[in-house]
Amino acid sequence: MSVTETYTVASNPVIDRTGPVNVLFAGESQTVPGHRRGPKVYDFFLMHHVLSGKGTFICEGKRYELHAGHTFLIKPEQLVSYEADGVNPWRYRWVAFHGGFAPQLVEEAGFTGSTHTADTGHSRRTAVLYGSIIRTFREGGPSAHLQAAGYMHLLCALYASARGNAAAETIRTAEGESEKLFRQMVHYMSTQYAQPVSIEQMAESLGYSRAYLSRLFKQRTGDSPVTFLLKLRIDKGRHMLRERPELTIEQVAASVGLQDALYFSKQFRRFYHQSPTAYRKEMLSL
Repeated sequence: MSVTETYTVASNPVIDRTGPVNVLFAGESQTVPGHRRGPKVYDFFLMHHVLSGKGTFICEGKRYELHAGHTFLIKPEQLVSYEADGVNPWRYRWVAFHGGFAPQLVEEAGFTGSTHTADTGHSRRTAVLYGSIIRTFREGGPSAHLQAAGYMHLLCALYASARGNAAAETIRTAEGESEKLFRQMVHYMSTQYAQPVSIEQMAESLGYSRAYLSRLFKQRTGDSPVTFLLKLRIDKGRHMLRERPELTIEQVAASVGLQDALYFSKQFRRFYHQSPTAYRKEMLSL
């Protein structure tokens, strides 16, 4: 039986290079026997879902024989090649994406370490979500990039669910309770830095003594939680000085959880060897 090659692609009509997850394009292709891509690298994430047929995916020297229901993920700068079967070539849909949150998103989906494939079995929802991204781009509109990013999150949630969260459980087991607690501390400070929170409040929130948390944190970072939180606040303030010139030094300090502008200025000079005012003038002159 002869197979006719088809190829359709739809690009994101909204240029958004700053989003945490930016879907670039999506498409569908019926390949011909022996159709091959690579060896090559991409500078973005590229995820393929096999609708029918079969083929081979090669990544990091390992071969994966894949068929309908399988997905394979190509990560940025990863040397890969993939080839359709010589008799029953695959038809697949794909989506390309990048962004600051993209690595974490695929990890949460279960594509961790050397895990490059997933199997969603006979579920039609996987293919439907790929199709939804394609349709969103074809229809266009000012919110197309947001809709596509939403579908991308749903897609990764589906992969995580299909694995039964086994990958996430493996990570938790390997890390142990101390690593889990360390991550909770970083998350707490990274999300609460703008509030006048203290290490004592964090310790109470997490249910541990301040001394234990300080010792654990310093073992992993070389800094105490107090120093980490202060550095975080000053770094956030530095960003605001550069990006929000209409704010006063007092307002910047308050916005990063420091009510004393003089203390903020003193610590800023300590870390960056110049005053907040001098730094702002320097940035504005560029």
